[in-house]
Amino acid sequence: MIDWKERYSRQIMLPELGEEGQKRLLGSSVLVVGTGGLGSPIATYLCAAGVGRIGLIDADTVSVSNLQRQVLYSEEEVGMSKVACAAKKLGVLNSDVKIECFDCRLEKDNAEDIISRFDIVADACDNFATRFLVNDCCLRLGKPYVYGSIHGLEGQVSVFGIAGKDGRMHSYRDLYDESELLSMPAPTKEVLGVTPAVTGSVEALQVLQVLGQFGDPLIGRLWTVDLTDMSSMTVEI
Repeated sequence: MIDWKERYSRQIMLPELGEEGQKRLLGSSVLVVGTGGLGSPIATYLCAAGVGRIGLIDADTVSVSNLQRQVLYSEEEVGMSKVACAAKKLGVLNSDVKIECFDCRLEKDNAEDIISRFDIVADACDNFATRFLVNDCCLRLGKPYVYGSIHGLEGQVSVFGIAGKDGRMHSYRDLYDESELLSMPAPTKEVLGVTPAVTGSVEALQVLQVLGQFGDPLIGRLWTVDLTDMSSMTVEI
């Protein structure tokens, strides 16, 4: 077995994290909702960083069109369960991390039961209805929710479910109106593979900051990036 202090030595060297912060990560759990373009970097970096338990929920199978951006998967896995393939890949990366698979969709009848088993939720889904469901369940259960979304060459990230500096509990509903969004046509699916890599990595960072208790997570703030010109900004919600 690999010595944990050696494995995470470069992180432990960070004064912001240190050995105590690493212990917090090792004792924490994250549910990653979706194992596609965003879920690939999120799950990979959380596993590599030593988050002790990671839940993966997705009912989809690997398709050829996924391979351009969903780097957890290979050509040989086309047609296979995403969560099963992802769990196998992550298990090879870090055998100390426990991976729990939910080969199903997150829906109203199972959301609270599944989310309640984890300390924090990372959003890697691709539809508005699931985001509202995750947001509302997290608020009811008192769970932090790291939100992220992508389109084309653009991405955005925020952290909900934790009181901000103003004492207010921020929510995905502060950004978008449910009835308005759900009445709109489904968004188009064009995306450069690098977009979820960048956005998902920022989401993973937010999860690590919340669990490791370091830095200044995006609580009450929305970070956006446009990769066409590398412009980014952070605004108060």
